[in-house]
Amino acid sequence: MHLPASYEYPNAPYFAEYLNFEAEENLFEVLKNQSAEILHIFEKLQKGQAEYAYEAGKWSLKGLLGHIIDSERIFSYRVLSISRGEKTALPGFDENEYQAASEYETQDAADIIAQYKATREATTLLLRSFSTKHWNQMGQANGKSISARALAWMIAGHEKHHLRIIKERYLSQIS
Repeated sequence: MHLPASYEYPNAPYFAEYLNFEAEENLFEVLKNQSAEILHIFEKLQKGQAEYAYEAGKWSLKGLLGHIIDSERIFSYRVLSISRGEKTALPGFDENEYQAASEYETQDAADIIAQYKATREATTLLLRSFSTKHWNQMGQANGKSISARALAWMIAGHEKHHLRIIKERYLSQIS
């Protein structure tokens, strides 16, 4: 799956960051590799390290993984809706409010990891079912015009962003 063209997403800084991939990269390979990397990171954690937050007021590792899950679920819903021709503008979401309501911080890390695996599998199966028509559909999400293709790549870009944060701010402190 090729990267979206510039007209398929808003001209905003976070879109540029999240869609920063090489032209030859394959979305499905990126998603697969990211999933393997996340699972490897969490498998290597010692007891109690999933509760680590690099600074007061920041999410723990398991809270951050929960945020990745929630975001992927929302982006996947947007991809599905837009790919099916939804005409209603899809709402944005406040990740901090979602996080506060999620109670990921009180959940067992193994259960959060299971949710991550199931979410990624569902996302991948959905995206693999798309035709060119589905990928090219345009719609409205969070007040912006965007294609199903751009939203799918946003899933990978969002996770890429958080993998960098995990490495720089979490793993560097607990390794």
